[in-house]
Amino acid sequence: MRITLLGTGTSQGVPVIACGCDACQSLDFRDKRLRTSIHIEKGGQSFVIDTGPDFRQQMLREGVKKLDAVIFTHEHKDHTAGLDDVRAFNFRQKKDMPIYGRPNVINQLKQEFSYAFGEKKYPGVPQLEVHPIDNNPFSIAGVNFTPIEVMHLRLPVFGFRVGDFTYITDANYISPEEKEKIKGSKVLVLNALQKEAHISHFNLEQAIELALEIKAETTYFTHISHRMGPHKQVDELLPEGINLAYDGLVIDM
Repeated sequence: MRITLLGTGTSQGVPVIACGCDACQSLDFRDKRLRTSIHIEKGGQSFVIDTGPDFRQQMLREGVKKLDAVIFTHEHKDHTAGLDDVRAFNFRQKKDMPIYGRPNVINQLKQEFSYAFGEKKYPGVPQLEVHPIDNNPFSIAGVNFTPIEVMHLRLPVFGFRVGDFTYITDANYISPEEKEKIKGSKVLVLNALQKEAHISHFNLEQAIELALEIKAETTYFTHISHRMGPHKQVDELLPEGINLAYDGLVIDM
């Protein structure tokens, strides 16, 4: 399995428009963060988790030529706004794009992209095949996904485990029962927004505490704000086996 981190930034990305902070002014490529998303390649299949506003740019940058399904963590705009661009894969693959999400996520997509779900569709709109999911494991073309329910303040969000890899974004609480689904993962990708406390995301201290509890061989932090500070400065201070992720990072398992 190969996982590529397409984007590791928060909802505004990094740099933030008109910001003069050290992270936003940094020349380090690791401080250039698009909105959070990942690409998974396994068993000849190709999946994306979340299509944020930078989806088109991410697909072009990574040279993705085939996409078999899109899986959504939740309905916030920074995780869904790029869905329209799956139509390029519709045209290339000559089939509808399967999309997987909780019913509330699907309902939100139907509002945001109503033109793609109407009975009379304008030529060229995205062609979508809807698959509602719940807390139960599901399989796509022989690849097994285990949903992990986390809380983003009061909004339930799905993380996903695929084999020994677990991906969690937009969380500030995970119940003991859901943590059990994560344990034993060799690689964990977990959100860590900033150093200061935040109402709906783990901050750096909380993310480190959870990573040490889970004890994955390697943990990467994602969904990073410019308030975290420059990548190099923060990464050097993290415990062994824990690192900040960056756009384009490839994990081979």
